[in-house]
Amino acid sequence: MKISFKTISAKVTKTDLLVLLSPEGRAPKLPPGVSIPKSVETSFSGKSRETRFADTIDGPAERVLLIGLGKGKSFDLETVRRAAAIAAQKAQKTHAASVTFWVDLKLDKSAEDFGQALGEGLVMGAHRLVDFKRSPKKCSLKKVIIQSSKEVSRGAKTGVIVGEGNTFARRLQDTPANKMRPKDMVAEARKIAKNSPKITVKALDEKSMEKLGMGSLLSVSRGSSEPAYLIHLVYKPAKKTKRKICLVGKGLTFDSGGISIKPSARMDEMKYDMSGGAAVLGTFHALAGLNPDVEVHGLVPTSENMPDASSVKPGDVVTASNGLTIEVLNTDAEGRLILADALAYAEKTIKPDAMIDLATLTGAVVVALGHELTGVMGNSKTLSDELVASGQTTGELVWPLPIIDFHKEDMKGSVGDLKNIGSPSTGAGSCTAGAFLSNFVGDIPWAHLDIAGTAWGATRRDYQGGPVGTGVGVRLLLDYLKKQR
Repeated sequence: MKISFKTISAKVTKTDLLVLLSPEGRAPKLPPGVSIPKSVETSFSGKSRETRFADTIDGPAERVLLIGLGKGKSFDLETVRRAAAIAAQKAQKTHAASVTFWVDLKLDKSAEDFGQALGEGLVMGAHRLVDFKRSPKKCSLKKVIIQSSKEVSRGAKTGVIVGEGNTFARRLQDTPANKMRPKDMVAEARKIAKNSPKITVKALDEKSMEKLGMGSLLSVSRGSSEPAYLIHLVYKPAKKTKRKICLVGKGLTFDSGGISIKPSARMDEMKYDMSGGAAVLGTFHALAGLNPDVEVHGLVPTSENMPDASSVKPGDVVTASNGLTIEVLNTDAEGRLILADALAYAEKTIKPDAMIDLATLTGAVVVALGHELTGVMGNSKTLSDELVASGQTTGELVWPLPIIDFHKEDMKGSVGDLKNIGSPSTGAGSCTAGAFLSNFVGDIPWAHLDIAGTAWGATRRDYQGGPVGTGVGVRLLLDYLKKQR
């Protein structure tokens, strides 16, 4: 799908589908020379996500699609995002090869934000994974023109890049686990670096990690025939920057639970246990095009968790790279084991100004917050508040959860320094998991995002949702990074 831009003063050229986003209570404003039946215009109220199709009476467009934006002058960005996604999907459903978005609206200072939401929704709404079908249906939509003000177009160009980062992550998420192994995650990271002179990558193999004492991370892959890796991506802007941010994403490409094996029902969904890693890679996919003025490091500890004669056993003790010993009381609480060494590596080697990790870490967060909110916790209220604010902007909503001394005390071990699960009587599974991770970040401002509920299975929002991956975290992180100076 090729996306291009024109000014609102340019003449509308021949197109299969002309899309108008129209507010409630105002008659749709058609471009000069385009007319549709009066009955269509009068029956369209402009309510949020309302749609009307019409064959044109005159003009270069074959058909017109009206989509409602709801009430108000400052339009809700989530509504704009969803409206653009609806347009992309309707275009494909009606086999339109070319689409023109006509955006002739009076917008306030939010014109660029409006455009970004439009670009994001368009790209995300058009996304489909057909890589593994023998005879996939061909995508009819080949050409999109966005005709608008310069401000809207500028925002839309950003939105396209952000949307592509999201769909990149979703492709990785939805790829079956036998096609998205730890080595495939490494290959994807190398492709990202190859396509941008601002991004570099290295992948630490098991031998390198063993030299660094990463016994916690390495313990998880012991039952798998697939070796583990620690991917380290670095984005450096053209000019010198004062800020250095580290993003860490759990890259568990399949989680059987290990010796503490999961029930067979819905175990196929455990390919999504690498969604945090997918979010980090999707973020880096977009960074080169967005050029934020901040140095960004991305760490993805990637592994499989499988049962085997060599697997770590419940009750075993492993040693992390910062010297802390961990009682592995449940091998299905493995995500925190691979994150522990990645966080310790960041704290010791990268020394960032702030650190954010993303992980499908606990079922408890789904109980607490459902599928529409990501839980955030950490040692910095400022950082957590910034992520909550970015969640409001992007629609990837974030809700703060506590880590208190009681949670930290509960994660102390009896044989080792720590244990990898909390006491049954304590509950608060998400908070105790965060308390465990807090032992590996030192004094660096840190936030942990538990995306177990939001990574897949979320409510359909036209541009994402349902039983497939959402790419959650990519748009959130990019918005956060944009605001760093």
